[in-house]
This record gives sequence, C-alpha cells and structure tokens, in this order.
Amino acid sequence: NFWVSCEAGTYIRTLCKHIGLMLGSGGQMLELRRVRSGIQNEKEQLYTLHDILDAMWLFKNHNDESYLRRVIQPLEALLVTHKRVVVKDSAVNAICYGAKIMIPGVLRYEDGIELNEEIVVITTKGEAIALAIAQMTTATMCTIDHGVVAKIKRVVMERDTYPRKWGLGATASYKKKMIQEGLLDKYGNPNEKTPGSYLQMLQAGHIKSEPVTPRSASPVIKTEDEATLKRPKSPASDDEDKKKHKHKKHKHDKHSSEAVGEELEEVASPEKKKKKKKKKEKELTTED
Repeated sequence: NFWVSCEAGTYIRTLCKHIGLMLGSGGQMLELRRVRSGIQNEKEQLYTLHDILDAMWLFKNHNDESYLRRVIQPLEALLVTHKRVVVKDSAVNAICYGAKIMIPGVLRYEDGIELNEEIVVITTKGEAIALAIAQMTTATMCTIDHGVVAKIKRVVMERDTYPRKWGLGATASYKKKMIQEGLLDKYGNPNEKTPGSYLQMLQAGHIKSEPVTPRSASPVIKTEDEATLKRPKSPASDDEDKKKHKHKKHKHDKHSSEAVGEELEEVASPEKKKKKKKKKEKELTTED
C-alpha cells in the first residue's frame, strides 16, 4: 500500500504499472481509494450517496435534520482557505452583475493579500459573492481611498439576491431630476438650458458626464434615376439618345397618322356604313 498526493487528471493505474516495470516484477492496481479532495477529507467532509439517502429517510420519517445538515454543506465550506474581502450590502448586486470591486464598496479585508492572488468576496453575513483576482495588496488598501481592489473571476451568487442599490445616490438622483426637467439631455449631458452652477461643478470634476456614443449614420441609398442623372455623359451616349428619341418620334407620328386616317374615312363615307347595316339586316331575315 502507498499514498499519493497528486493533481486532478493523474492516472494512478498507470503509475502502479510503471512502478511494477521499474521493480522488474510487474504490477497491477487492486484497489483505489480517494481519501481527500481539496480541503475535503474522508473523515470529516466526504459522504456517499447512501449517506444522503439515509439522511433523507431520517428527515422524512423522524423530522430530524441534523444528519442532513451534516451531509449537505454550503458552498462557502470550499472557500475557507481563501483570503476574504467583505463588501457593503449596497454593492453586492452590482458585483453580481459584473461590476469591479472598488475601494469605496469594501468594508473589511483580510491581512496578507498579495497581488494577483485568488480571493473570495463575501457579504457581511459571510455569503460568498464571487471569486476574484486581487489587484492590490493589503498594504495598498490601507493607504488609498479609491481604485480597483479586485477583478471578478467567477460570480457565485445569483443576481437580484440583494436589492439593486446603484443609481440611488445624491448625484445620480440630482441628474435624473435635471433630465426630467429638461436641464440635461437624455444621456445626462449639458444642453442649452443647463444652469451655470452645474457647468462649473462639471468643469471642476465634481460631476462626471456620461459619454455619448455617436449614432451610426443611416446609409444613403441612391435610386437608379439619381445615379444616371449624376453620371457624366459621353458623346457616344449622346448619339444613342438622339437615335432613340428619333425612333420614338417616328412611331408616335405613324400611330397618330393612322388614327387621323381612320377618322377621315368614318366622316367621308357615311353611305358605306348604311350599306353594311342593310346587308346585316338581310342576313338576319334569311336566317329566320
């Protein structure tokens, strides 16, 4: 028997075979038992599916949840070895939506945090919010009042578990009121009606203006007529246009002359019409 402390993905069966080859006698694995995974060990935190089944039976039949609470543990039990940063309740939901962990939102932090170290961000109740990568050390956090403490690696808590609190401060509320009154545009930027006191505060840097994203200009679609009108005409195209115009005029004159000829025939020969009517009447009488 031997113990191995290894990382995930290690092939213990192959290791046993190679040890046998090195000894010259050959080797084969008979039994494999995992006694520890991360901080979870076999004696305290590891349980089987049979344990869960027994715990559920005990809870349903005897209303005893002690065994079930020992078997099913919260997620925070896996993160007890990480350095912790406690944030305000008003910043929890913003972090769940992907906001950076900033100094103003931090309440407490653990000693010994190093740069680029993986830490856990928790609430005041000890609930895990996210895993993050530290962007400053503990010594730096003590000496400054602004900046990014950590960047989020993975959010653990579901969104809207805590109420939304961003955009409710004094400055944000004042800007919303000015937008409603028309003193700022819909993006929160100054317009013609903006008071001078607000512009002075903006220039001094006490208030930040929202960056306006330029709208994409709608593409201008040219019709065929506009395109042909703007094209420069060559002398060859002028000759072709003249020929087409003459051909159309000739057709129009021919058509009009035929129509005039028909009208003249109708006016000049009323006797022919009478003869045609008489012939039709005779034919009808003979058929009867």
